[in-house]
Parts: sequence; structure tokens; C-alpha cells
Amino acid sequence: MNKQNLFLLLLPFLLFSCSTGKKSLQKGNYYQAITQAVERLKSKPDNEKALTVVKEGYPMAMEWSQEELDLALSSNSAFKWEQAINTMHQVNRLSELIRSTPAARKIISNPKTYTSELNMAYEKAAEERYQAGIHFIEQNTREAARTAFNHFQKADQLIPGYENVLQEMETAKEMATYKVIVEAATVQSRTYKLSSEFFYNQVFEFLNNKYPERSFVNFYSPQQAERFQIQHPDFIVQMEFFDFSVGNVVRNEKEEQLTKRIKVETKDTTRVTYTTYKAKLKTFSDKVISGGRLNYRIIDFNTDNLLRDNLIPGSFTWENRYAIFVGDEEALSDEQFALTKNKTLPLPPHQDLFIEFTRPIYERLSSDLDQFFRRYR
Repeated sequence: MNKQNLFLLLLPFLLFSCSTGKKSLQKGNYYQAITQAVERLKSKPDNEKALTVVKEGYPMAMEWSQEELDLALSSNSAFKWEQAINTMHQVNRLSELIRSTPAARKIISNPKTYTSELNMAYEKAAEERYQAGIHFIEQNTREAARTAFNHFQKADQLIPGYENVLQEMETAKEMATYKVIVEAATVQSRTYKLSSEFFYNQVFEFLNNKYPERSFVNFYSPQQAERFQIQHPDFIVQMEFFDFSVGNVVRNEKEEQLTKRIKVETKDTTRVTYTTYKAKLKTFSDKVISGGRLNYRIIDFNTDNLLRDNLIPGSFTWENRYAIFVGDEEALSDEQFALTKNKTLPLPPHQDLFIEFTRPIYERLSSDLDQFFRRYR
């Protein structure tokens, strides 16, 4: 980072630290004014403007904060005690700043600090959130349960373990969460003995990472659904591989005559001498082409409606190229010579080829499933 960019980065901090807060005070930004002035006094304790801002501005800030508290607590607005908490914390931050700055403390020897009032405000705020959660959970709908969960969670943040909020959070989470059973991907084939377990585990792991237990969409295998006694899920995801082939072998051979003339350096600079190299190169290419399609379906368990019924194609080509030659090695290019170092390889097992052609299918499927379920989380 050059000096100019560093200066631009530090400029807002420098301006703030050099300000005495006078302009902020004139605009009625009391907290900002006091903060700027006190920060200035940390580096220059005898700054007259900063001392004046603290002396004149602090009483105004305290008067303003009391008005804010009175307005908030006398109103009928929801969660007014959280507004009060924010104001009290603002006052306490100013108090801490002043008490840690000797020059400011000489002017304001006993800055206002909320302690017992703040504790009471937390109790009131937690109760507000708790009662709001009870109100919504009693509506007995999924959306209301999600709102209730958020209120209970906020109550627990204000006062951890308030009343029986943890139990209520668990109840609301259970009511709000969509439950999805992901069935194994079947493979119907008389020709191949293949397992889709690797593919299924990939999909299942993706969904559980994308939608962890704390989200409002939870995924279960059929075995997990039985263990947790989930008899009425919201959605069923079904997958089936079909119309596929694994291990179609294509072999190609190519023979060519190679000639290369190379200039030879001699002591006689008046003559140009060339050496000609010749070789016969035979190149082999073994390809194994695999491919197929996955049909995935998303079913609404309660209505039996088919919400998604899509086909995703996938393919994979395994290739091994090698070559042999007779004649002069110098006639070959570097690439051709490298092919002569390759050997004939055994064809990959059908199961490995099956896994490979499902990889692009997995990429598309995971994107589709995320697009469908993200609206519910």
C-alpha cells in the first residue's frame, strides 16, 4: 500500500481524533460531540475547545438521554425496554470514556452510570420478548411459530435461560421446521452391479451442511426418519438413475511417417548442412465413454402433489493415449515422445466410471435442491 492510499485510509480516523466536537455539539449530536472532545483530551489535555464541549455538552447529553428514556417508556411501542437499554448503554459508554480520561474527569467528576436500572430494563425487555413469543406460538401456524422462535431467541440473548425460554424455543423450532426425507438414489440395471451410495452420501452431506440443524429445513434419511418417528414429513425427495451405460470402449489407431530436417553446425560457415531423421509412429487411443440421467422428484407429502420432476444428464470420458515408434527418436516432437512413455492401462472398473459420470449430475442436483428449499429456511 502506497503512502497516499494509507493516508486516505487513515483520514477519517485522523479527522475524528483531531476534532474537538464543537461542530457536532452545534448540530445537536451530543454523544458524538462528547466522544470527539474526550478523545481529543486524551492526546491534548489542555485543549480549550474540547474542555468547553465536555463542560457544556455533557449536561445536554444527559438531559437528552433522559428525554429519550421518558418518551420510550411512556409509549405503546413494541419492545420499548430494548430502546431504553440502548439509551442506557450509550450513557454508560460515555461514563466509561470520561472516567478513563483524567482531563475530562476533572470537569465531570461523577458521570452518570446505569446499573440497577439497566438490570431491571433487561428483565422487562426479556419479558416483552417472551410474551410476544407466547402470543405467536399460540396461533399454532408454521409462520407464527418461526416468529415466536425469533422472539424467544431474543429473550434468551437478553437474559440467558429466562423463565422456560429454552423449552419454548425448542417447541417453536419443532413447529416451524420443514422436515424432508431424502430417499436413496436407486439404480435399475440388469447389466451392471453398481452402487449409488457415494452419490447419495454426497447429496445428503451437502444438504445438511447447507441447512444445518438450526435452520428451518431439516433433512433425514429414511433410517433417521424411522428412528426419530417422523411419520408425517413435509417433503419427499426421490432419485433414480436410468437410461445409462457404463464402459463403452472406443479404440483408435493412427500410423504416420515422420521426417525432420535439422541444421548441423560445421566449421565451414560457407556451407549449410542438414541431417534428416525419419521414424514411423503409431498412436493408440483407448476411450471409455459413460453416461446416463438422473430423475429426481420432490413430492409434497401432505397433498401428494409432484412439485419437481426433472431429468439431469451426465457423462464422463476416460481416455488413455500411448504410442510406439521405430526409427530415429529425433524425428518425434516432445509430445509424441512423451506418448511413447505411456503404457497400456487396464480399463477402469464400472463402479469408478459410474461415480465419475455422476459428478456433473451432483453439481446440478445440489444447485437445484438448494434453489427449491432456500425459500423455506
